[in-house]
Amino acid sequence: MNDDLILVDNDDNIVGYADKLRVHQEGLLHRAFSLFIMNQNNELMLQKRAANKYHSAGLWANTCCSHPLKGEVQKQAIHNRIMFEMGFDCELSELFRFTYYAELDQGMIEYELDRVYYGNYEGKPTPNPDEVSDWRWMNIEALKKDLENNPERYVYWLKEEFDEFYEKIKVPENNK
Repeated sequence: MNDDLILVDNDDNIVGYADKLRVHQEGLLHRAFSLFIMNQNNELMLQKRAANKYHSAGLWANTCCSHPLKGEVQKQAIHNRIMFEMGFDCELSELFRFTYYAELDQGMIEYELDRVYYGNYEGKPTPNPDEVSDWRWMNIEALKKDLENNPERYVYWLKEEFDEFYEKIKVPENNK
């Protein structure tokens, strides 16, 4: 399979395909996805991006984030990628979509129409060391505070999407 990403317009209509590196150098709008996997203790599985990543290396991110590739359907892409990066799979449900633009390190630009998915998992992942240097479970309340107090530890898109994710899955006070 190639590394061509799916270019879209603001309404998510496919307008073409382009190489992953070119897409991020030129800031072309493309499809992406973010996976948020939680356990029964109200903790989110975070991954620390590997040091060799071409942008946002060494920063903490949500469980898995990537792009469907040319010829891949979304459902196939999300399950393939979580297996590739984290070594497990689980049921996933789409929570919301959002578009963002960010100028990142290494001269890279993210301009993504991002679909955010949610799932539950109780096991231990087996991360791919080429993608992930570390992982941890973190209570979402603690993560919310740490994102506010130490934003430099986290990838841009996690900071951008967390509040909406938090509001959609927030556990009522009496169930914590």
